[in-house]
Amino acid sequence: FYIMNSLKSAVIFPVWGLSESPSHQRRHTLPASEFRCLSPGDAIGVFEIEREAFISVSGSCPLYIDEIRHFLTLCPEMSLGWFEEGRLVAFIIGSLWDQDRLTQESLMLHRPGGHTAHIHALAVHHTFRQQGKGSILLWRYLQHLCYQSSVRRAVLMCEDFLVPFYQKCGFQIVGPCAVSVGTLSFTELQCPVQGYAFLRRNSGC
Repeated sequence: FYIMNSLKSAVIFPVWGLSESPSHQRRHTLPASEFRCLSPGDAIGVFEIEREAFISVSGSCPLYIDEIRHFLTLCPEMSLGWFEEGRLVAFIIGSLWDQDRLTQESLMLHRPGGHTAHIHALAVHHTFRQQGKGSILLWRYLQHLCYQSSVRRAVLMCEDFLVPFYQKCGFQIVGPCAVSVGTLSFTELQCPVQGYAFLRRNSGC
């Protein structure tokens, strides 16, 4: 749920790029860079990255191992992992939500009839930080959502210092988030999914 800690520790900058074309990769080797939806079998790798990124900063994780498996079983299509030579280096986990605003319930529920993609967590492996990977993965994730006709927007909650970053990448402020974690408070933002490529081209990201 609260994406801000992994981004805070990763110091992500808005750098956009594409992986090497598969036609230029050697046969019988793992792809240099691959994006795919995650499965329950990826849960341990996801948690190892998340635990280091979040616990080292806040002392807790947005999603623990059973919760990761829960979402990757219910809605693997709402996730995206970045693999380099078969190794997971960054991930996003989301679920569908069916209300206008995020609530405490939205942190643990997947509502299949919903039209909102709720981004729960984004984290980058510590050895791959400060390379713009979080920004690239977020862009690829929003592009991925464009192919899910039922999804109309993406929402997230973050600390105030990250709001300008998300605004630059097409997100708009909804207002103060109703969800709080301990003493932390958040701003809720949203981004329309359909037409995101146009927003990206004209945002300067």
